[in-house]
Amino acid sequence: MNLRSPVQPDDLAAVRAWFDTLSKHCRAVDYESARPIFADDMIAFGTFTDFMIGRDLAEQKQWRNVWGTIREFRYDLDKIEAIVSADRLTAVGMGVWQSDGFHPNGDKFDRPGRTTVVLGRKAVGDPFVATHTHMSLFRGTPDQSYGKFARSAVV
Repeated sequence: MNLRSPVQPDDLAAVRAWFDTLSKHCRAVDYESARPIFADDMIAFGTFTDFMIGRDLAEQKQWRNVWGTIREFRYDLDKIEAIVSADRLTAVGMGVWQSDGFHPNGDKFDRPGRTTVVLGRKAVGDPFVATHTHMSLFRGTPDQSYGKFARSAVV
């Protein structure tokens, strides 16, 4: 039995735009500009805190422990998948990322992982906002990076 409806091209493009925007803010280590793509009351899972309620807590406990320690965070946007509700106001997006992590001695390592995000919006055509995120590294990937990178211009 198939329960998923085909995803409208505009909806898939909006989900992919959310992933692209997250990538740009992460690469720029720009927490402030990233806030609007996340709901104030979002719920998240992460590497450093198992369960977080609220964007401020996710930023404090997760984003600030990761973004400034990695480089080249990116999704292959053509491979982002989505499930969209019949009313087109809720979506689940899934994507695989690549990034560069750094060992304590400064040596670079591949830091791949995956994201599942629940997105919502008030009206069809509006940009999506994350209400839940779950990001995890692939098995065998070191869970901490030791790079020290400051905020840069948005890419």
